[in-house]
Amino acid sequence: WALHLKNITISLSGQYKCSFATYPHGTKAAKLQLIVRAEEEQHYVKEVQLNQTSEIPCLEDMTSENLSNYPLKWLVEENGRKVELVTKEPSCPAVYRNGSKLYGQRVLLGLNNALKIFPTKITDDGRVFSCHVVYHPERVQKSSTTVRVFGK
Repeated sequence: WALHLKNITISLSGQYKCSFATYPHGTKAAKLQLIVRAEEEQHYVKEVQLNQTSEIPCLEDMTSENLSNYPLKWLVEENGRKVELVTKEPSCPAVYRNGSKLYGQRVLLGLNNALKIFPTKITDDGRVFSCHVVYHPERVQKSSTTVRVFGK
């Protein structure tokens, strides 16, 4: 027996009970507490120096979990759409995408899956970079960082 829920919303949180009659044992029942959480996306602002290497952490508050065990991708917003920069599967080398002409040879996946950009240019100011970690096909944790570029 299975209960299939579609269009999940927070209002579906609660206790669910399945009961059915069996012979000769009588009624069987099971209860399940369902908690539906809103998808959370942390947002950060990072100040970086012009012409320096900038490093943007993937999930700043996830130090206890090893991000290398899960697929992840880095994206940047360009012209109102998100463009993939880097994807990483567990136990595989990072794959750099050519979707962005602005970041073609300037990005590198660093330690703890941080995104390194070198050199930082004035065109990077105000750009939003986002990291998506796929813990499960239906469970993705995201963080986004707006870059603010400062000259010396």
